[in-house]
Amino acid sequence: QLQLVESGGGLVQPGGSLRLSCAASGSTLDWYTINWFRQAPGKEREGVSCISSSGSTTNYANSVKGRFTISRDSAKNTVYLQMNSLKPEDTAVYYCAAVSPLFGCKIVNGPAPDFRSWGQGTQVTVSS
Repeated sequence: QLQLVESGGGLVQPGGSLRLSCAASGSTLDWYTINWFRQAPGKEREGVSCISSSGSTTNYANSVKGRFTISRDSAKNTVYLQMNSLKPEDTAVYYCAAVSPLFGCKIVNGPAPDFRSWGQGTQVTVSS
């Protein structure tokens, strides 16, 4: 049973950087496409980024393109989200989730019933 645990969140000033980790246990992440999502209070869950099972395909929401980079380390069974040039509007709880590679690497907003093994999330707060 795949389990995912997010970490790396925190409080950072605008323009700062954070690296989030999505660590897997119980199964290998190499079998799944992994997506990052985020949800701010009172707002719908928003897709942020995805990386294919092979790592050859990545996609980003327009709001983070050019600032965030997703990557995966098979040896560590972990997916990362490097977040640079952070803005106050990036403040949210960030989650990772897994989906079958047949689903493709797509940015998904709102309900995401095809995704599994949601972690507990990690809080990112961008504020001066």
